Formats: sequence, C-alpha cells, structure tokens
Amino acid sequence: MKKKVFASDFDGTMYFYQAEEDRKLPVENVEKIREYQEAGHLFGLCTGRQIGGLTPFIGGKVKPDFYITSTGANIVDGEMGEIYRRGIDRDVADAIIKMVNPEEHRISIDIDGIIHVFAEMDYPGEYHVIKSIYDAKPGMVHQLGVHNESLEEARALAEKINKVFGAHINAFQNVVEVDIAPKGCTKGKGVEHLKEYMREHLGDMKLYGIGDSINDLPLLEASDVSYTFPYAPKEVQEKATKVVETIVDALEDSMRDEE
Repeated sequence: MKKKVFASDFDGTMYFYQAEEDRKLPVENVEKIREYQEAGHLFGLCTGRQIGGLTPFIGGKVKPDFYITSTGANIVDGEMGEIYRRGIDRDVADAIIKMVNPEEHRISIDIDGIIHVFAEMDYPGEYHVIKSIYDAKPGMVHQLGVHNESLEEARALAEKINKVFGAHINAFQNVVEVDIAPKGCTKGKGVEHLKEYMREHLGDMKLYGIGDSINDLPLLEASDVSYTFPYAPKEVQEKATKVVETIVDALEDSMRDEE
C-alpha cells in the first residue's frame, strides 16, 4: 500500500489566529493529527509562513514530519534537516521593500527561517528588528510578506509587485497578506520537491493536500487528493477534490481512503 502523506496549509486551515485563545489551534485538530501520525501516516505543513512563524504556536502540541515553508522556498524535515532551499537576491528584496514602504505596510522577511521586521511587535517567538535588508545577518532570503488592510488592497499589491519584479519573484495573495517568493516557487512546487524526496526515502506514496485560500491553489493541484472548505473562495472549491467542514474531516477521509 502507498504511504499516505498529508500536507496542510496553516492559517485558516488548522490554526485560526483571530479566534479566542483556546480555539486558535483547536484541540480536536491536534488530536486528529496525532491519531493520523500514530496510524503510520505522515503529516506536515505547507505554508507561506517562515519556520520561525510556526514553532511558537505548535511547539509541544503538533510535531510535523515536514515543513514546506515560505511558499516552497524553504523545505525541511521534522528535525529541521534541509530538503530544499531557494532565495531572493537582496538587491531585489531591497527594491521591493522600498516600493512597498515599511512605513505604510508591515513587512516581514524570512532569512534562514527567522523573522526580520522593521518595527517592534508583540510576538512570542524569535524575531529581529532591522533598518534595511542589509542590516540583517547573512543568510538566504526565502520570502517577504506584506500585510494589507483589505482583500482588494492585497490583490492589487500582488499584481503590482508581479508586474514590476516578475522576472525575479512570484507574489501571491494570501487573504490580506502578500507572500513574495523566489521566481518559480509555489506551494505546488514545494509539494513536488517533497514528493521527490519522500519517494527516495519511502518508495511509493499518495499525497493529500488541504488549504483555504488563493495561494493554496498550486498545493491543491499538486496533491493526489485535495480538500478545502465551504468558506474558501469559489475558485478554490472548484479545484479541490472534496469540500469538507474541517481538517479533521479531511484527515479522517484520508485514513479511510483505500486503493
């Protein structure tokens, strides 16, 4: 039987940052993920977040078997061993930052999995405040993230960034965020790199993917079986194999799946 591997988006799929504290990472999600792994299957994350944007919120609760982070630009195994890495040239990153303007938008930068920002923030994990991309420590710039106030603003900014810098990067709308990854990096490409790595180590496998937003479309398309939710945009629901109420339903469906 093929090994089952489940790749999950984070925000809006298994973690809900705007919910009450005890519902941000619902206990039923945690319990079902553990049950899935205990049954011998693999569970991991496929997200626009940096590694440093995940560990403070799941530590001691969920231990992924892999992390596809920064929209596929930084992929590691469950012990943080490198699987795949790509970066953005610092001069290109600097030009994007100057165009977007950190005084008008909250900008975060993933450098080797660690968050870098331009102002102090209320955050439980490690981060560094910098004045420019050149103040940051040496390392690979995996992704830039830009916060917007509305869906329309995020959509327009992603289009503008792609128009100006499309030869070097891909900008994706992620609800009100814009994730800016190295050219050619998508969640789908991340899944493809993971599949290649997993097949070398596990043999034949079947990958299940789940997500809730436009930037998850490549993830859903690259998955053998894909899931989304009734609250996802229409185009996301149309691409998914199945529409489910929660990630718990998707994990249960995956466990029942027999070939």
